[in-house]
Amino acid sequence: MPASEPVNVADYEQLAAERLDPGVHGYFAGGAGDEWTLRENVEAFARVRLRPRVLVDVSDVTTATTVLGSEISMPLLVAPVAFQRLVDPDGEVAMARAAAAAGTIMCLSTIASSRPREVAGGAPAAPRWFQLYCLSDRGVTRALIDEAVESGFDAIALTVDAPRAGRRERDLRTGFEIPAEISAPAVAAAIGSERAVSVQEVFSLVDASLGWDDFAELAADCSLPVVLKGVQTGEDARLAVEHGAAGIVVSNHGGRQLDGVPAALELLPEVVEAVDGRCEVLMDGGIRRGTDVVAALAGGARAVLAGRAPLWGLAVGGERGAARVLEILRSEITLALTLLGCPSPADVTPEHVRGAPRLAK
Repeated sequence: MPASEPVNVADYEQLAAERLDPGVHGYFAGGAGDEWTLRENVEAFARVRLRPRVLVDVSDVTTATTVLGSEISMPLLVAPVAFQRLVDPDGEVAMARAAAAAGTIMCLSTIASSRPREVAGGAPAAPRWFQLYCLSDRGVTRALIDEAVESGFDAIALTVDAPRAGRRERDLRTGFEIPAEISAPAVAAAIGSERAVSVQEVFSLVDASLGWDDFAELAADCSLPVVLKGVQTGEDARLAVEHGAAGIVVSNHGGRQLDGVPAALELLPEVVEAVDGRCEVLMDGGIRRGTDVVAALAGGARAVLAGRAPLWGLAVGGERGAARVLEILRSEITLALTLLGCPSPADVTPEHVRGAPRLAK
């Protein structure tokens, strides 16, 4: 490998910051308010201490696992990130191809700059989920789901922590707005609009009155499993299971919604305990290393989702850059499992870590 090649996610993040317009970089890198939660998502992993076990047969370590019954190459999925054509002309299609090459799932945002059918056509072999915002007009919501179903998506990830967008002050300081030529085409098609639909318009359509009965109805009517994304308490985790969630993603929206909530890693054990094995629990927020993934597994996560990390790869090197970031993370997960004495993700237990509040029991 040439000496100038980035060797980890931090290297890609630095290169992306140098190459992107400051407003675009701030849009993806920033968080809400003082960005305390944004920082905590990353720093929580730095407080974890790993406890390796020795004299374990690690001659044949695998990172493979399953999520909702789908086999994937590693316990890491690509999280939904909006408007990826801001950093690469092929945007989400390139990201889907990178995820397919890595053997994992890509989750496409409702406010992606590519429609579900475009992503399916550009990367037909890629397993994929569709991240959904429930809109006040249920007919529009149904149209979004229908396109995902018809395009071969495997699950719906309903995001429930954003009845309105958080206050992201980096964007206010730079005056950044999504350019008019970058749209949310899936939403435009669902509402029957021939013009571009802005992110502000999308959030104006989001149903802020959505309740548990509405979720139960959506989950019951949908032909795909529905995962609830944005759960941050044990109380809501129990309600999610009771109302038909096929899975839960512990998430504070990457620190972009309510500043001051704990790191996702610290929220994880409470949710896992409340679910008590009744559905799979995933988490996102702050994933930068393979050891972060292992720490989340020790906290009870089935897998994690990473959004910014592969996005920095996309910004630096397009599809190849995103694929390289995923390759780096998979390699780091393999090494972490090996040195912890865990032949597979299923072998990671709470006893393999210490130091994170409530993580190990």
